[in-house]
Amino acid sequence: MLTRSLSRQLGFSLMELAVVLVIVALLLGGLLVPFGTQRDVEFMRATEKSLVEIREALIGFAAINGRLPCPAQGSIASGVANAGMEARTADLANCACAAASSPGVATVVASGGIACAAALSSDSVGGVLPWATLGLLETDAWGNRYTYHVSSFYARGINSAQILFGASCTPTTTPTNAAFALCTPGAIGLLTAASGGTTLASTVPAIVLSHGGSRQGGYSTQGTLLAIDPDDANVAENVNRAAKRENANGDATFVSNTTIEDRLMWIAAPQLMSRMMTAGKLP
Repeated sequence: MLTRSLSRQLGFSLMELAVVLVIVALLLGGLLVPFGTQRDVEFMRATEKSLVEIREALIGFAAINGRLPCPAQGSIASGVANAGMEARTADLANCACAAASSPGVATVVASGGIACAAALSSDSVGGVLPWATLGLLETDAWGNRYTYHVSSFYARGINSAQILFGASCTPTTTPTNAAFALCTPGAIGLLTAASGGTTLASTVPAIVLSHGGSRQGGYSTQGTLLAIDPDDANVAENVNRAAKRENANGDATFVSNTTIEDRLMWIAAPQLMSRMMTAGKLP
């Protein structure tokens, strides 16, 4: 009698087992459903950390070389010659980044490139981050290359004979160790929305952006320009400018807000100038 009574106390009825299984299923479902979201959050954090490192690498490059690097050509696959290397004219001392038009698209050239007069304009050149030149990782956490856009004045070579430093910029002392002066304006702008947005920053020297998990408008490691949703004006504004599909007006304006997955980092002129003065590159 005692044994039989204990077995009744220690056992579970079918109803109790069913309830337990339902609870376990609900708990597992709650853990599995947001797994993709958790991964994206981790990828976003890793990418934002990388963007901070990229900013330091770009400013460090400028502090050493007196200029920001040119973009790399996005359409070159990994492992192929010139992949990740800045695309610039052969005579960098007199010209600048190799580009096809304005806003320019980074293009590797054997010699020549854009005319020196064009290099002294207030335009900008776009492509992908020159990761090989900077010694950085090629892609963001999603495996896509970073888009990089730089104002032409900031990426041209240093020429002791240069007299133009941008609109309304006449330095008291002409820089001899930098391609730009304290008053040189950038050509890049940032908005909160492509249409009707407010200005986040203007006359920016350079920007870097990750296209996030959507991968729209970025470059793959195979040199392929990834498709975009043409109905999303904010995403379209940030598309890499290599296929002339960037946006309606083809300008050097970018969008940063929480409704799109793109994550932008920009180099503010005062931040760059401060480091350049500390390094003795600017008077």
